[in-house]
Amino acid sequence: MRSMWKGSLAFGLVSIPVSLYSATTSRTLSFRTLHLPCHTPLQYRKTCPHCKKEAPPDEITRGYEYEKGHFVVLNDEEIRAAAGEKEKVIEIDYFANMAEIDPIFFQKSYYLAPEGPGRKPYTLLRRAMAESGKVALASIALHTKMWPAVVRVYDQVLSLSTMYYPDEVHAITELPTIAEPELSEGETVMARELIEHLAAPFVPEKLHDHYREKLLAIIEARIQGKEVSIAPSPERENVVDLLSALQASLDMARVNKGKKGGKGNKIRSAKGRKEKVAQGEK
Repeated sequence: MRSMWKGSLAFGLVSIPVSLYSATTSRTLSFRTLHLPCHTPLQYRKTCPHCKKEAPPDEITRGYEYEKGHFVVLNDEEIRAAAGEKEKVIEIDYFANMAEIDPIFFQKSYYLAPEGPGRKPYTLLRRAMAESGKVALASIALHTKMWPAVVRVYDQVLSLSTMYYPDEVHAITELPTIAEPELSEGETVMARELIEHLAAPFVPEKLHDHYREKLLAIIEARIQGKEVSIAPSPERENVVDLLSALQASLDMARVNKGKKGGKGNKIRSAKGRKEKVAQGEK
């Protein structure tokens, strides 16, 4: 894995040389846009409507439109200079509890790896943060923007997650006003009970991209020259009465939980029999 950024992680007077690695990869299938009659990939050219010609890369720059049709032009050096001394520094401002940060602020995750002499202070910071249970609030300059970030312990390394600024998160007051309907005690109790029956520890491996798998299966079949027929998705029963829907869901959850429990009991019984046979018991 190639690092995408090199600099230092700084807290107090301690500066730790680090490299930044992307912690996630999108597995979304990428489709090209084709010309339907001949299936040739379409080209998108950057053309100037004023000069009536295609613009080569060395004639393309960035501009901020401060009013309609009026721009302030900035080159890459000027944009990078805005970060000042922090261009290659992840500056830790303070430490806080992770529970105090709402997930809506998180944007993208990265791994931080130590460089050369940074191994010892890196290990020291990671261990101290793990023992304190705190995360670090910091800032980093990436992709022509200064991002707020959270540095935290992830397994045996430090992870950095860029964050949105408060004014980048839409206020809930922008949503249409929703008048809260009255709820009965029975509906509330049953909803809580359903949540308890469906509660389970979070296991990342349970997250499965069935949609991507189906698309790949269709694509592979088409490559092999096969026709693919797609079965319609089963329609969910439309239960109008909320209490009836909760009761039906609760009954289903109890049945599913019973099946899992029964399977576990069978496995434990079989395991017990094997242990008795191994010990010479009948």
